[in-house]
Amino acid sequence: MKFFHFFIDNFPSFSLISWLLPLSLIWSFLALYISGFCKRKLHWKTGYTRKLFHFFIFISAYFYQTYVGISGVFILGWAVTLVLIYACFKADGNMLYEAIAREKDAPHRTKYIVYSYLATFAGGVLSNIFFGQYAIIGYAVTGIADAIAEPIGTRFGKHTYPVFSFDKNKISIRSVEGSTAVFLATFLIFCVIAFPISMKMALVYAGISFACMLTEALSPSGFDNLVLQIVASFLASICLISF
Repeated sequence: MKFFHFFIDNFPSFSLISWLLPLSLIWSFLALYISGFCKRKLHWKTGYTRKLFHFFIFISAYFYQTYVGISGVFILGWAVTLVLIYACFKADGNMLYEAIAREKDAPHRTKYIVYSYLATFAGGVLSNIFFGQYAIIGYAVTGIADAIAEPIGTRFGKHTYPVFSFDKNKISIRSVEGSTAVFLATFLIFCVIAFPISMKMALVYAGISFACMLTEALSPSGFDNLVLQIVASFLASICLISF
């Protein structure tokens, strides 16, 4: 029932939809186009371009919810959904699709796009239902820290470890270097939000960052967006008085 009321109570008004949805569609398409351009024209690896799109959308959600409210995030979600459906429909070879479909996920590249989408959606909804305003901390940590992890791991990852995958035919790995990036980025995010910061709180945020690092490291392949959002929002709700 709480889940149902969350959607009813926060459903955007027609006036908000009328101007924000077109802008959100343009922005979502542009974000994916930029990622695709970096893949095709600049020859970035998919580990970079998919996280660039990931960063664009999570940080957009942070600002939408901060300045428009959760109703604005609903509209952003609709726009992203439509753009992703279009990209998946175009499939192999299309610049938009290739920006987010990892080669190592073949022959189930689209499935892992859908996994990530559903994980992001569920993580955002559950964080808002249970932790309210602190959900935007989950957006920031997942949007920045997790977005940094894969490119760092792709470029510098030398010490790898296996990750559980629901696909028994797929071997998934992460790296110590990527996980360390999650720790450092999360710590900086909390320090910026809480600035000025005391030594005591710096230690608290280091503990939170370590917990987020472990969360990302142990999350099943394709579902870190779900678990990391929830954990970061929960920890923020018990450690931040205001922000």
